[in-house]
Amino acid sequence: MHPNIPLWQQEGAARISKEVSAEQIQSIARELQAIRNQIQTISSQISEYGITVEALGEQDSEKPVYRSLGNLLLEVADREKLLSELTDAKSSLEEHLKRLVEREENLREHYEEKAEQFERE
Repeated sequence: MHPNIPLWQQEGAARISKEVSAEQIQSIARELQAIRNQIQTISSQISEYGITVEALGEQDSEKPVYRSLGNLLLEVADREKLLSELTDAKSSLEEHLKRLVEREENLREHYEEKAEQFERE
């Protein structure tokens, strides 16, 4: 309490402070949800690449392998190059996933801090 500031102004400022904190918490929660959606999407893509690489390894080397390019299916001439491209793409997604998980952890900690602050006010 400040003796020179009327009580109604102090209470109004406290309400505004809580409103800002509530908005911050909601913003963090939305960002956290978006990150979780991205994590789910990337995880699915990594799984698809894993299945594809495994299937390519099990495919009889005498049988042709095809790759989708737009609306076309093209026969792959160099299986090793295809395997390398798929493995590289999977690795890139795994690195991206790692960064997203770190970001999610940081956001979750930030969210919990803001929620505790808000409850104390």
